[in-house]
Amino acid sequence: MLTESRCAPAMDRPTLRALFASLLCLLVSGCYFVQAAHGEYAVLEKRRPIPKVIANPKTPPALRTTLEQVENARDFATRVLGLPDNKSYRTYSDIGRPFVVWNVVAAPEFSVEPVRWCFPIVGCVAYRGYFNERSARRFAAQLRSRGDDVTVGGVPAYSTLGHFADPVLSSMLDYGDIELAGIIFHELTHQLLYVDGDSSFNEAFAVTVEEEGVRRWLLAQGRTADLHRYEAATRLDLEYVRLFRDYRSRLERLYSSKIPRPQMLARKGETFASLASDMRGLERRSREPSPYRDWLQEGLNNADLTSVATYYDCVSGFQRMLREDGGDLNRFYADVRRLAREPARERDAAVCVNLSGRPPSDSD
Repeated sequence: MLTESRCAPAMDRPTLRALFASLLCLLVSGCYFVQAAHGEYAVLEKRRPIPKVIANPKTPPALRTTLEQVENARDFATRVLGLPDNKSYRTYSDIGRPFVVWNVVAAPEFSVEPVRWCFPIVGCVAYRGYFNERSARRFAAQLRSRGDDVTVGGVPAYSTLGHFADPVLSSMLDYGDIELAGIIFHELTHQLLYVDGDSSFNEAFAVTVEEEGVRRWLLAQGRTADLHRYEAATRLDLEYVRLFRDYRSRLERLYSSKIPRPQMLARKGETFASLASDMRGLERRSREPSPYRDWLQEGLNNADLTSVATYYDCVSGFQRMLREDGGDLNRFYADVRRLAREPARERDAAVCVNLSGRPPSDSD
Protein backbone atom coordinates (compact mmCIF):
# COMPACT_ATOMS: atom_id res chain seq x y z
CA MET A 1 0.00 0.00 0.00
CA LEU A 2 2.93 2.39 0.52
CA THR A 3 4.01 4.25 -2.59
CA GLU A 4 7.40 5.70 -3.41
CA SER A 5 6.21 9.27 -2.84
CA ARG A 6 5.05 8.39 0.66
CA CYS A 7 8.40 6.86 1.50
CA ALA A 8 10.48 9.65 -0.04
CA PRO A 9 13.39 11.00 2.07
CA ALA A 10 11.89 14.50 2.36
CA MET A 11 9.52 13.71 5.25
CA ASP A 12 7.56 16.96 5.33
CA ARG A 13 4.23 17.22 7.17
CA PRO A 14 1.97 16.22 4.23
CA THR A 15 4.20 13.20 3.56
CA LEU A 16 4.12 12.19 7.22
CA ARG A 17 0.34 12.54 7.18
CA ALA A 18 0.06 10.29 4.14
CA LEU A 19 2.44 7.74 5.64
CA PHE A 20 0.48 7.75 8.90
CA ALA A 21 -2.75 7.22 6.96
CA SER A 22 -1.29 4.30 5.09
CA LEU A 23 0.02 2.61 8.21
CA LEU A 24 -3.27 3.02 10.03
CA CYS A 25 -5.10 1.70 6.99
CA LEU A 26 -2.97 -1.42 7.20
CA LEU A 27 -3.88 -1.77 10.88
CA VAL A 28 -7.62 -1.47 10.44
CA SER A 29 -7.78 -3.19 7.05
CA GLY A 30 -9.19 -1.70 3.91
CA CYS A 31 -9.86 1.91 3.24
CA TYR A 32 -13.14 2.91 4.80
CA PHE A 33 -10.39 3.61 6.63
CA VAL A 34 -8.40 6.32 4.91
CA GLN A 35 -10.90 8.78 6.41
CA ALA A 36 -10.33 7.19 9.82
CA ALA A 37 -6.57 7.58 9.47
CA HIS A 38 -6.75 11.21 8.38
CA GLY A 39 -9.32 11.97 11.06
CA GLU A 40 -7.23 10.42 13.81
CA TYR A 41 -4.11 12.22 12.59
CA ALA A 42 -5.95 15.57 12.67
CA VAL A 43 -7.03 14.96 16.26
CA LEU A 44 -3.56 13.92 17.43
CA GLU A 45 -1.84 16.76 15.58
CA LYS A 46 -3.80 19.32 17.62
CA ARG A 47 -2.76 17.94 21.02
CA ARG A 48 -1.33 20.38 23.55
CA PRO A 49 -0.25 19.50 27.11
CA ILE A 50 -3.04 20.53 29.49
CA PRO A 51 -0.69 22.32 31.97
CA LYS A 52 0.56 24.51 29.12
CA VAL A 53 -2.99 25.34 28.00
CA ILE A 54 -3.91 26.25 31.58
CA ALA A 55 -0.79 28.41 31.96
CA ASN A 56 -1.34 30.25 28.68
CA PRO A 57 -2.68 33.78 29.48
CA LYS A 58 -4.75 33.67 26.28
CA THR A 59 -6.73 30.65 27.48
CA PRO A 60 -10.32 31.70 28.33
CA PRO A 61 -11.05 31.47 32.09
CA ALA A 62 -13.91 28.99 31.58
CA LEU A 63 -11.67 26.63 29.60
CA ARG A 64 -8.91 26.98 32.20
CA THR A 65 -11.33 26.03 35.00
CA THR A 66 -12.65 23.06 33.04
CA LEU A 67 -9.17 21.75 32.28
CA GLU A 68 -8.21 22.07 35.95
CA GLN A 69 -11.17 19.78 36.71
CA VAL A 70 -9.95 17.45 33.96
CA GLU A 71 -6.57 17.21 35.69
CA ASN A 72 -8.34 16.44 38.96
CA ALA A 73 -10.49 13.72 37.37
CA ARG A 74 -7.57 12.24 35.44
CA ASP A 75 -5.47 11.97 38.59
CA PHE A 76 -8.44 10.45 40.45
CA ALA A 77 -8.91 7.88 37.67
CA THR A 78 -5.45 6.42 38.27
CA ARG A 79 -4.96 7.09 41.97
CA VAL A 80 -8.39 5.96 43.23
CA LEU A 81 -10.10 4.01 40.44
CA GLY A 82 -7.03 2.03 39.38
CA LEU A 83 -7.38 2.99 35.71
CA PRO A 84 -4.34 3.13 33.39
CA ASP A 85 -1.59 5.62 34.26
CA ASN A 86 -0.51 6.73 30.81
CA LYS A 87 -0.48 9.79 28.58
CA SER A 88 -4.16 9.61 27.60
CA TYR A 89 -6.31 12.59 28.63
CA ARG A 90 -3.31 14.65 29.68
CA THR A 91 -3.41 16.74 26.50
CA TYR A 92 -6.12 18.89 24.92
CA SER A 93 -7.25 19.11 21.28
CA ASP A 94 -9.55 21.84 20.01
CA ILE A 95 -11.16 20.10 17.03
CA GLY A 96 -13.53 22.93 16.14
CA ARG A 97 -16.74 20.87 15.81
CA PRO A 98 -19.42 19.55 18.19
CA PHE A 99 -18.60 15.85 17.70
CA VAL A 100 -15.38 14.04 16.94
CA VAL A 101 -17.06 11.21 15.02
CA TRP A 102 -20.52 10.23 13.86
CA ASN A 103 -21.50 6.61 14.49
CA VAL A 104 -23.74 4.70 12.10
CA VAL A 105 -25.79 1.92 13.72
CA ALA A 106 -28.00 -0.37 11.64
CA ALA A 107 -30.39 -3.27 12.13
CA PRO A 108 -32.34 -5.32 9.58
CA GLU A 109 -35.91 -4.24 8.86
CA PHE A 110 -37.39 -7.03 10.99
CA SER A 111 -34.72 -7.65 13.63
CA VAL A 112 -33.58 -6.15 16.92
CA GLU A 113 -30.05 -7.49 16.41
CA PRO A 114 -27.49 -4.99 15.08
CA VAL A 115 -25.57 -5.26 11.85
CA ARG A 116 -21.92 -5.84 12.75
CA TRP A 117 -18.67 -4.87 11.04
CA CYS A 118 -15.42 -6.69 11.76
CA PHE A 119 -11.91 -5.22 11.89
CA PRO A 120 -8.56 -6.73 12.89
CA ILE A 121 -7.80 -4.57 15.94
CA VAL A 122 -11.19 -4.19 17.63
CA GLY A 123 -12.95 -7.29 16.35
CA CYS A 124 -16.64 -7.08 15.41
CA VAL A 125 -18.54 -3.99 16.51
CA ALA A 126 -22.12 -2.81 16.14
CA TYR A 127 -21.32 0.55 14.54
CA ARG A 128 -19.12 2.34 12.01
CA GLY A 129 -17.60 5.67 12.92
CA TYR A 130 -16.89 8.54 10.53
CA PHE A 131 -14.92 11.71 11.21
CA ASN A 132 -17.09 13.52 8.66
CA GLU A 133 -20.85 13.77 9.23
CA ARG A 134 -21.61 13.88 5.51
CA SER A 135 -19.74 10.60 4.98
CA ALA A 136 -21.64 9.00 7.85
CA ARG A 137 -24.98 10.05 6.45
CA ARG A 138 -24.01 8.93 2.96
CA PHE A 139 -23.18 5.47 4.29
CA ALA A 140 -26.41 5.46 6.31
CA ALA A 141 -28.35 6.20 3.12
CA GLN A 142 -26.73 3.20 1.43
CA LEU A 143 -27.84 0.98 4.30
CA ARG A 144 -31.38 2.36 4.17
CA SER A 145 -31.52 1.72 0.42
CA ARG A 146 -31.03 -1.98 1.08
CA GLY A 147 -33.83 -1.98 3.65
CA ASP A 148 -32.02 -1.62 6.98
CA ASP A 149 -33.18 0.56 9.85
CA VAL A 150 -30.42 3.09 10.57
CA THR A 151 -29.54 5.75 13.11
CA VAL A 152 -26.68 8.26 13.00
CA GLY A 153 -25.41 9.86 16.19
CA GLY A 154 -22.64 12.30 17.01
CA VAL A 155 -20.05 11.08 19.52
CA PRO A 156 -18.00 13.49 21.69
CA ALA A 157 -15.18 11.02 22.48
CA TYR A 158 -13.74 7.62 21.68
CA SER A 159 -10.83 5.44 22.76
CA THR A 160 -8.00 4.09 20.63
CA LEU A 161 -7.58 1.39 23.32
CA GLY A 162 -4.15 2.68 24.27
CA HIS A 163 -2.70 2.54 20.76
CA PHE A 164 -2.38 6.35 20.89
CA ALA A 165 -2.37 8.89 23.73
CA ASP A 166 -5.99 10.02 23.48
CA PRO A 167 -6.49 13.73 24.19
CA VAL A 168 -9.34 15.53 25.91
CA LEU A 169 -11.35 16.96 23.01
CA SER A 170 -13.18 20.27 22.79
CA SER A 171 -16.25 18.21 21.83
CA MET A 172 -16.21 16.72 25.35
CA LEU A 173 -16.49 20.06 27.16
CA ASP A 174 -20.11 21.04 26.50
CA TYR A 175 -21.60 18.50 28.90
CA GLY A 176 -20.36 19.87 32.22
CA ASP A 177 -17.52 18.68 34.41
CA ILE A 178 -19.44 15.68 35.78
CA GLU A 179 -20.17 14.23 32.34
CA LEU A 180 -16.62 15.06 31.29
CA ALA A 181 -15.19 13.10 34.22
CA GLY A 182 -17.51 10.23 33.33
CA ILE A 183 -16.29 10.19 29.73
CA ILE A 184 -12.67 10.04 30.90
CA PHE A 185 -13.42 7.18 33.30
CA HIS A 186 -15.40 5.35 30.59
CA GLU A 187 -12.76 5.61 27.88
CA LEU A 188 -9.89 4.69 30.22
CA THR A 189 -11.84 1.58 31.19
CA HIS A 190 -11.68 0.46 27.55
CA GLN A 191 -7.89 0.74 27.83
CA LEU A 192 -7.95 -1.35 31.01
CA LEU A 193 -9.83 -4.25 29.39
CA TYR A 194 -11.30 -4.78 25.94
CA VAL A 195 -12.72 -8.05 24.57
CA ASP A 196 -12.46 -8.24 20.79
CA GLY A 197 -15.85 -8.50 19.14
CA ASP A 198 -18.01 -8.13 22.27
CA SER A 199 -19.36 -4.56 22.24
CA SER A 200 -22.06 -5.25 24.84
CA PHE A 201 -19.55 -6.64 27.35
CA ASN A 202 -17.05 -3.82 26.75
CA GLU A 203 -19.52 -0.95 26.89
CA ALA A 204 -21.44 -2.22 29.92
CA PHE A 205 -18.19 -2.74 31.84
CA ALA A 206 -17.14 0.82 30.96
CA VAL A 207 -20.56 2.23 31.93
CA THR A 208 -20.34 0.46 35.30
CA VAL A 209 -16.89 1.87 36.07
CA GLU A 210 -17.94 5.29 34.76
CA GLU A 211 -20.97 5.53 37.04
CA GLU A 212 -19.16 4.18 40.09
CA GLY A 213 -16.19 6.43 39.36
CA VAL A 214 -18.33 9.56 39.11
CA ARG A 215 -20.03 8.75 42.42
CA ARG A 216 -16.69 8.32 44.19
CA TRP A 217 -15.23 11.41 42.52
CA LEU A 218 -18.14 13.62 43.63
CA LEU A 219 -18.03 12.20 47.17
CA ALA A 220 -14.29 12.87 47.35
CA GLN A 221 -14.96 16.52 46.48
CA GLY A 222 -17.80 16.81 48.99
CA ARG A 223 -20.29 17.58 46.21
CA THR A 224 -23.25 15.75 47.74
CA ALA A 225 -25.91 17.88 46.03
CA ASP A 226 -24.33 17.19 42.64
CA LEU A 227 -24.14 13.50 43.52
CA HIS A 228 -27.87 13.38 44.32
CA ARG A 229 -28.67 15.05 41.00
CA TYR A 230 -26.37 12.65 39.15
CA GLU A 231 -27.97 9.61 40.80
CA ALA A 232 -31.46 10.92 40.01
CA ALA A 233 -30.50 11.38 36.36
CA THR A 234 -29.02 7.86 36.30
CA ARG A 235 -32.25 6.40 37.72
CA LEU A 236 -34.29 8.25 35.13
CA ASP A 237 -32.10 6.99 32.31
CA LEU A 238 -32.58 3.46 33.64
CA GLU A 239 -36.34 3.93 33.33
CA TYR A 240 -35.87 4.70 29.63
CA VAL A 241 -33.59 1.67 29.27
CA ARG A 242 -36.22 -0.59 30.84
CA LEU A 243 -38.83 0.87 28.51
CA PHE A 244 -36.62 0.19 25.48
CA ARG A 245 -35.94 -3.35 26.70
CA ASP A 246 -39.67 -4.03 27.04
CA TYR A 247 -40.34 -2.85 23.49
CA ARG A 248 -37.39 -4.79 22.11
CA SER A 249 -38.98 -7.88 23.62
CA ARG A 250 -42.30 -7.06 21.96
CA LEU A 251 -40.61 -6.50 18.62
CA GLU A 252 -38.61 -9.70 18.88
CA ARG A 253 -41.84 -11.64 19.32
CA LEU A 254 -43.42 -9.78 16.42
CA TYR A 255 -40.50 -10.37 14.06
CA SER A 256 -40.44 -14.08 14.87
CA SER A 257 -44.16 -14.45 14.12
CA LYS A 258 -43.63 -14.80 10.33
CA ILE A 259 -46.83 -12.94 9.49
CA PRO A 260 -47.11 -11.43 5.97
CA ARG A 261 -44.85 -8.46 5.34
CA PRO A 262 -47.62 -5.80 5.01
CA GLN A 263 -49.04 -6.85 8.37
CA MET A 264 -45.57 -6.96 9.88
CA LEU A 265 -44.87 -3.41 8.73
CA ALA A 266 -48.17 -2.18 10.13
CA ARG A 267 -47.62 -3.87 13.50
CA LYS A 268 -44.06 -2.56 13.62
CA GLY A 269 -45.30 0.99 13.05
CA GLU A 270 -47.94 0.60 15.77
CA THR A 271 -45.34 -0.71 18.23
CA PHE A 272 -42.97 2.19 17.67
CA ALA A 273 -45.85 4.67 17.92
CA SER A 274 -46.74 3.16 21.29
CA LEU A 275 -43.11 3.40 22.41
CA ALA A 276 -42.98 7.07 21.40
CA SER A 277 -46.15 7.72 23.41
CA ASP A 278 -44.69 6.00 26.48
CA MET A 279 -41.45 7.97 26.15
CA ARG A 280 -43.36 11.25 26.03
CA GLY A 281 -45.35 10.13 29.06
CA LEU A 282 -42.15 9.41 30.98
CA GLU A 283 -40.81 12.83 30.01
CA ARG A 284 -43.97 14.48 31.35
CA ARG A 285 -43.93 12.52 34.62
CA SER A 286 -40.25 13.17 35.28
CA ARG A 287 -40.50 16.85 34.30
CA GLU A 288 -37.06 16.45 32.77
CA PRO A 289 -36.15 16.78 29.07
CA SER A 290 -35.79 13.37 27.48
CA PRO A 291 -32.20 12.52 26.50
CA TYR A 292 -33.76 10.70 23.53
CA ARG A 293 -35.73 13.63 22.14
CA ASP A 294 -33.78 13.58 18.85
CA TRP A 295 -34.88 9.98 18.27
CA LEU A 296 -38.51 10.98 18.76
CA GLN A 297 -38.17 13.82 16.27
CA GLU A 298 -36.45 11.67 13.65
CA GLY A 299 -38.69 8.63 14.13
CA LEU A 300 -37.83 5.55 16.19
CA ASN A 301 -36.56 2.35 14.59
CA ASN A 302 -34.79 -0.94 15.35
CA ALA A 303 -31.33 0.62 15.22
CA ASP A 304 -32.15 3.02 18.07
CA LEU A 305 -33.06 0.12 20.33
CA THR A 306 -30.00 -1.94 19.44
CA SER A 307 -27.68 0.97 20.26
CA VAL A 308 -29.14 1.23 23.77
CA ALA A 309 -28.86 -2.53 24.23
CA THR A 310 -25.15 -2.43 23.41
CA TYR A 311 -24.47 -0.11 26.32
CA TYR A 312 -26.89 -1.30 28.99
CA ASP A 313 -27.93 -4.96 28.68
CA CYS A 314 -25.01 -6.13 30.83
CA VAL A 315 -24.70 -3.22 33.29
CA SER A 316 -26.80 -4.73 36.08
CA GLY A 317 -24.67 -7.89 36.00
CA PHE A 318 -21.44 -5.92 36.34
CA GLN A 319 -22.95 -3.87 39.15
CA ARG A 320 -23.83 -7.10 40.95
CA MET A 321 -20.24 -8.33 40.55
CA LEU A 322 -18.94 -5.09 42.04
CA ARG A 323 -21.27 -5.43 45.03
CA GLU A 324 -20.20 -9.05 45.53
CA ASP A 325 -16.59 -7.83 45.55
CA GLY A 326 -17.47 -5.44 48.37
CA GLY A 327 -16.90 -2.41 46.16
CA ASP A 328 -13.21 -3.29 45.84
CA LEU A 329 -12.34 -2.17 42.33
CA ASN A 330 -9.11 -4.16 42.10
CA ARG A 331 -10.96 -7.39 42.97
CA PHE A 332 -13.71 -6.41 40.55
CA TYR A 333 -11.24 -5.82 37.71
CA ALA A 334 -9.60 -9.19 38.39
CA ASP A 335 -12.96 -10.96 38.30
CA VAL A 336 -13.93 -9.21 35.07
CA ARG A 337 -10.60 -10.21 33.50
CA ARG A 338 -11.27 -13.83 34.43
CA LEU A 339 -14.76 -13.60 32.98
CA ALA A 340 -13.39 -12.01 29.80
CA ARG A 341 -11.36 -15.17 29.15
CA GLU A 342 -14.53 -17.29 29.10
CA PRO A 343 -16.46 -18.06 25.88
CA ALA A 344 -19.07 -15.48 24.87
CA ARG A 345 -22.02 -17.58 26.04
CA GLU A 346 -20.55 -17.91 29.54
CA ARG A 347 -19.87 -14.15 29.66
CA ASP A 348 -23.44 -13.40 28.67
CA ALA A 349 -24.87 -15.85 31.17
CA ALA A 350 -22.85 -14.23 33.96
CA VAL A 351 -23.68 -10.57 33.43
CA CYS A 352 -26.14 -9.93 30.60
CA VAL A 353 -29.91 -9.97 30.46
CA ASN A 354 -32.07 -11.19 27.63
CA LEU A 355 -35.12 -9.33 26.35
CA SER A 356 -37.28 -10.56 29.23
CA GLY A 357 -34.98 -8.71 31.61
CA ARG A 358 -33.46 -11.78 33.24
CA PRO A 359 -30.09 -13.50 32.78
CA PRO A 360 -30.06 -15.96 29.87
CA SER A 361 -30.33 -19.64 30.71
CA ASP A 362 -29.43 -22.77 28.76
CA SER A 363 -33.02 -22.96 27.54
CA ASP A 364 -32.98 -19.44 26.03
